[in-house]
Amino acid sequence: MKPNNSSRFVPLLLALCLVAGILIGTFYANHFSGNRLNIINTSSNKVNDLLRIIDDQYVDTVNMTELVEGAMPRILSELDPHSAYLGAKEARASEESLRGSFSGVGVSFTMQGDTARIISVIKGGPSEKAGLLAGDRIISVDGKSITGKDVTAEDCMKLMKGEKGTNVRLGIHRTGEKNTLYYTITRGDIPVHSIDASYMLTPEIGYVKINSFSETTYPELLVALAELNQKGFKGLVIDLRGNSGGIMQTAIQMTNIFLPKNRLILYTEGRKSPREEYVSDGRGAFQNLPLVILVDETSASASEIFAGAIQDNDRGTIIGRRTFGKGLVQQPIEFRDGSIVRLTVARYYTPSGRCIQKPYEKGHGEEYENDLIERYERGEFFSADSIRQHGPQFKTRGGRTVYGSGGVMPDIFIPEDTSEVTSYYREAMLSGLIHQYALDFTDAHRQKLNELETNEELTRFLDRQNIVGRFADFAARRGLRRRNLMLYKSRRLFKRSLYGAIINNVKETSQFYEYINADDPALLRAAEVLAAGKAFPEIPDHKEKEKENDPHR
Repeated sequence: MKPNNSSRFVPLLLALCLVAGILIGTFYANHFSGNRLNIINTSSNKVNDLLRIIDDQYVDTVNMTELVEGAMPRILSELDPHSAYLGAKEARASEESLRGSFSGVGVSFTMQGDTARIISVIKGGPSEKAGLLAGDRIISVDGKSITGKDVTAEDCMKLMKGEKGTNVRLGIHRTGEKNTLYYTITRGDIPVHSIDASYMLTPEIGYVKINSFSETTYPELLVALAELNQKGFKGLVIDLRGNSGGIMQTAIQMTNIFLPKNRLILYTEGRKSPREEYVSDGRGAFQNLPLVILVDETSASASEIFAGAIQDNDRGTIIGRRTFGKGLVQQPIEFRDGSIVRLTVARYYTPSGRCIQKPYEKGHGEEYENDLIERYERGEFFSADSIRQHGPQFKTRGGRTVYGSGGVMPDIFIPEDTSEVTSYYREAMLSGLIHQYALDFTDAHRQKLNELETNEELTRFLDRQNIVGRFADFAARRGLRRRNLMLYKSRRLFKRSLYGAIINNVKETSQFYEYINADDPALLRAAEVLAAGKAFPEIPDHKEKEKENDPHR
């Protein structure tokens, strides 16, 4: 039989198939295993994979929603101190404060003992229309008792807040009434004012106290300035102490009121955020008004934008203490469930080019938050010489030196005065006993207090009541031992705090600030600067500027 020539190629074909199979198998093995390794080792997908594995394979049942909610803040804390995650509930509350209103019944209350006591009723609000009064005690909401040691202010707030147009029934105990009074209140929009006070400090100087930068702050300020203008003000103090900021655009709008046309207010810039400049349009009605800005260590963010723009444009005088130092811009990113990530996307810079963000180390948020304590301990609140300005130097529009990286340094430093503070006074404040006594006294004398209109009339009446001595007896009955020597040393502070709290309970917020501002050192200095015509900073003359820039000097 004749041999088949094709049989000679069989071994070769088998060898080729084997090699091809190995190559194909190696290709697919590398390809797919490589993809799998890439998925696991790519950090952007690790979190999702880990959560999926936990949900699928972990030994016990896990509430994945709670796990994710707990993980989000931890992840963002590794970036910077101001990138943050807000759950749906926190996001709604934050939005309300920035929006300038919320839906509710329109009362301000405090938990005293085991009862919610109304401090004030918002004018024109649903509760005032229904007949609620300051001093009333809320004992039930929609038939549910809210008295008892386990009831918190948050519990009461939850029950009273609700959708606009819905009803809530409050049970009220009122002094002098034997039976519980019941009021059905239709919830409505309650304004959250960002301007606490606006009044004439002197016959020629106006004063405005701003607590935040919300959507309503700009129109509120325009109204306040119009009213002060009608009263003939020729100079203005804007108080930003304790103002932790808010909406950047609001700060820009407010600054625009006071600047001439084409003045840089600030610019923002980030890795993925191109430089964006914000410039005044020249339409502001008070471009030449003498201006003083009050700041302190808790003035932050939008407050620093405003103060920094005024300072860098040599438009006014900054008085107080070094500001907080927040120069990071957050972009809100909303999830479907209403929660929000506020991600830092840029830094903001004042007109001179300085970023006033204080130094921070990623992942060390606690150290960052303790910065104010460290400032206090090294004496920065009491002496300007203790302030550390490590940042680069910049020049204002007129050539004055300012510093970056660490807040806005005021033009005039005002130390914190602790000469009359004692441990007895500090304990009385922290314990809440001062406000508790003020509420009790107000309730007992509300009719008389309401009859007195001015602060002078109120203080004369309170002087006759021996308020400080009666408070010491009240506090002693509640466990705060009376210390007569310390009471004597801190007597002015006790009087100021007690009188102020009582006035705040029965009068408008502006009247409260008029009282406590009467002996405020920063405000007194501001009035001096304005009265002396020195609100506009002194600009170095040309020769002085040449000397500063002369390298051979």
